[in-house]
Amino acid sequence: MFRIMTADEAIGLIKDGDVIALNSFLGIDNPVELHEALYKRYKRTNSPKHLTIISSAGFGAWDEEKAAEGYIREGAVDKIICGHFGAMYSTKKLVLEDRFEAYNLPLGCISHALRAQAGGIPGALSKVGLDIFVDPRQEGPGINKISKDDSLVKYVVLDGEEFLYYKLPKINVAIIKGTAADRKGNISFEDMYTAGDALSICQAVKANDGKVIVQVDRLVAKPSRPHNTIIPGCLVDAIVEIKPEPRHAAFESLTGSFEIPYSQWQDWAEMLEKRTMTKSVVNTSAEIIGRRAALELTPDDIVNIGVGIPETVSKYARENGILDKITLTVEAGGVGGFPASGKVFGAVIGADSIYDMANQFDLYNNGGLDICFMGAIEVDRFGNVNAHKGPGAFAGVGGFANITAKTSTVVFCLTFDAKGLNVEDVNGRVDIKSEGTVDKFVDRVKSISFSAKRARENGQRVLYVTERGVFELAEKGLKLVEVYPGIDWKTDIVDRLPFAVEVDEKIK
Repeated sequence: MFRIMTADEAIGLIKDGDVIALNSFLGIDNPVELHEALYKRYKRTNSPKHLTIISSAGFGAWDEEKAAEGYIREGAVDKIICGHFGAMYSTKKLVLEDRFEAYNLPLGCISHALRAQAGGIPGALSKVGLDIFVDPRQEGPGINKISKDDSLVKYVVLDGEEFLYYKLPKINVAIIKGTAADRKGNISFEDMYTAGDALSICQAVKANDGKVIVQVDRLVAKPSRPHNTIIPGCLVDAIVEIKPEPRHAAFESLTGSFEIPYSQWQDWAEMLEKRTMTKSVVNTSAEIIGRRAALELTPDDIVNIGVGIPETVSKYARENGILDKITLTVEAGGVGGFPASGKVFGAVIGADSIYDMANQFDLYNNGGLDICFMGAIEVDRFGNVNAHKGPGAFAGVGGFANITAKTSTVVFCLTFDAKGLNVEDVNGRVDIKSEGTVDKFVDRVKSISFSAKRARENGQRVLYVTERGVFELAEKGLKLVEVYPGIDWKTDIVDRLPFAVEVDEKIK
């Protein structure tokens, strides 16, 4: 039976050594006050400690002094298993200092493993991850030197087919953010941006005789409609009411509480951008890339667009008059509408549907997307892509591995080089004013996020769109298939590559 508690009382249910599952998506839908209550308790009592934290999509507040950052930094956590670390500024630095064990698994594979645990099954089989870094035959999921747990991902063959088997530690604490709790303890999510893994997490915790703690904005006497209830009260142990701070009306566009027609998407996006972007700069290279990549869209496509340079694709899709003829999706579960960016990435303006995250990854894993646009840190001669691990830094693979694993057409959007690249676009002619000092095309990538070998076996069409030309994945590796006006195919591209590349005859 649930109880209404203060944040301090609820956090008192957590014991040393507990395995906590969090339902946040990067920086959104995060029960910040519960995290901070845990931090205060830890500083006061040195407990709870030796914690393990599991999160499909990552957790954080884009601020190293908020949410879980404090108690992680002070040593309360021994292990983190996460799909993406991007919103945790302090934590992702500490990972590289070997302060605690840290594992990076594909977002969708964690989501499915949580759902499996909810059903009493130890783990989940997936073809996602084969031949990339998480595959134990490659590197495995450990990020730093002390992360050597080999139970999380195993290579298996079943009925003659290859799979990876993802198995998480048994979770026994859930920390969830919801909108409202009624008199029966039922939790509705009407003002949330996503439902994420909330139900699976709670079911798994109760199957393991654990505790479910939910932070809500308000307590209500009248129950919500049953379809709006994500977590039934019978699964809840503690409810903590924390009145939310007022937020700009722009954020209400992400809750689905009112209809937003296509003609208003851009207006709402601009209002949000002013309040949520981590930085805003004009990037000529990104504009060139987005303009060319958007030409790959066709009516009725089901699409995923990644963060960073790929986000410019939506701008040119709008200019080309096709944005309202395609269906955009986002990993958190949104289908239709226009995905938000910046600190509210994962939310959607004017979504048609928002369902559980595990269901979204069912769609992605089974090839339900027609096309996706993804960023890349580096690409090698074979066509492999590293999108999760930079020099001396990392954010994590997130949903990238699931999205690219079986999508019919995969378009990588990246500059030819970086750090100092200066490009001008004059009436459609590209002029390279100065080259960058960091190569993006390399002989071998440092770590594989996308396997060219698997893509060829799957019959996927793969493009690599840059600010000066386009490569495609051919039988032996990269092939240069398009060069933009103003670019010399030999001096500006081929001679600058650290490897030989096939060149389409129509270019020479």
